[in-house]
Amino acid sequence: MRFKNYIIAILFTISLSLSAQETDSVRYPTFKVDGTMKNKFEYASETNMSRFSVRNSRLGIKGYLSNTFAYRGQLELSDNGNFKVLDLYGAFEPLEGMSLSLGQTSIPLFNSYITSPGSIMFANRTFIGKYFLSTRDIGFLADYDFQIGVIPTSIEFGMYNGNTINDPVWREQLSYGARLELGNMKGLRSTFKFYDYLNKPEVHYLFYGADLRYATDNWKVETEFMKRDNKDDNTDKMLSYYLQGAYVFPLKETYYFKHIIPAVRWDAIDKNLDMSGFDINRLTVGLGFGLTEKYFASILRLDYEWYFVKQELDILNLYEEMDSNKFTIELLLTF
Repeated sequence: MRFKNYIIAILFTISLSLSAQETDSVRYPTFKVDGTMKNKFEYASETNMSRFSVRNSRLGIKGYLSNTFAYRGQLELSDNGNFKVLDLYGAFEPLEGMSLSLGQTSIPLFNSYITSPGSIMFANRTFIGKYFLSTRDIGFLADYDFQIGVIPTSIEFGMYNGNTINDPVWREQLSYGARLELGNMKGLRSTFKFYDYLNKPEVHYLFYGADLRYATDNWKVETEFMKRDNKDDNTDKMLSYYLQGAYVFPLKETYYFKHIIPAVRWDAIDKNLDMSGFDINRLTVGLGFGLTEKYFASILRLDYEWYFVKQELDILNLYEEMDSNKFTIELLLTF
């Protein structure tokens, strides 16, 4: 606890110091604080159990040491009560659109809008975002943004220890992956990606998938599939997909809530891959009440999830409430 307090005190002290130095021209180093707080109440109707939780409480810093060297740090003060170090890397930007990052950073497999607490559409993540793999690892990530005609394009390639976060293990062979992104976050966007995850002697998985989304100022729809193959044998596979969408109805500026966002999602996950259908399907409906003018940000959210279980899965059977129908009230604050 003392360590956490030291970190928080240092972040805010530096922030105040640099704010006092601001002028009309850029002065390095630059410094910006961001954060997310995600508090929930859940009721599982099948077991008649309920709980309060602080699902996430994140504090991050980012900025530039010079016009070509950037940095990023992010702490998880409470992930269901656990303290974690998330992002922790430096980046070199030698050319416009190019970034070379070294440290603990994201792997080029997941979209931030289904894994980041501040941008997901529902209180609980999709099956893809929760049960496949950690979203971060320690390693190297190269990212290059450019244009193919009128299409914004990005290519990412990363190499990692292959042991998720906060564990700099020695490896004979590293894990690696790549992603191709076509389009912007507004309008039509699609990505294609793979990740070769090598954590021998325990596992050797190959993940691959694709997604498609379309977004405007006040609505969006997204779909994605992802598959996991076991490279050592023909077992322990996994397949999942989701389809989700939301629409924003703006309210008057004088109202407590700035907009209302109804949302719906269907997602499914399967580990048997026996052509008889997905093991678990889930329907989620939600109604969000925006707290600020920014859409899909700080929000009071009401969700209900229906689970349709054909065959129970070990990853969703750690306790009875995991695949129980649930009602959730969530308060999400971002800054």
